[in-house]
Amino acid sequence: MDLVIAGTALVMAAPVMIVVALLIRITAGGPAVFSHSRIGFGGKPFDCYKFRSMVANSEEVLKAYLEANPHVCKEWEETHKIRNDPRVTLLGWMLRKSSLDELPQLFNIIRGDMSCVGPRPIVKDELIRYGDHLGEYLRTRPGLTGLWQVSGRSSMDYANRVALDSQY
Repeated sequence: MDLVIAGTALVMAAPVMIVVALLIRITAGGPAVFSHSRIGFGGKPFDCYKFRSMVANSEEVLKAYLEANPHVCKEWEETHKIRNDPRVTLLGWMLRKSSLDELPQLFNIIRGDMSCVGPRPIVKDELIRYGDHLGEYLRTRPGLTGLWQVSGRSSMDYANRVALDSQY
């Protein structure tokens, strides 16, 4: 079912994906798609694809921003997110708001790394946050969308995110 849904969605989304990729290349330069190591089914790492929504040198920008704004460090440590993140481009902000930045994950679904529905893939550093629920998380294939996304997304704290992932 994942293959049929992702394949169909990929064909239908191809024109939008081409336009998005071109806009990223024109407005921000550099690659349009980036991959980031995430933890998948059974704890196996995989490269998760997304349209690039940040500046090309995002790690350097993050480091400098956190050094200049120590009050933001707590937010970063708790959520791995920053409100008004200075690394996000204007186009990137629009892509994130519309979730179009997630479209390349259709390839992850076709490869078998992800499912259409499931808990969002996490980075290795986030595994500890799942505590007693880690086993439940690792027994499920990460998804393009899931209970957390439709129940509050960015407005939800990490403990509630874990609870929803465990419920799923």
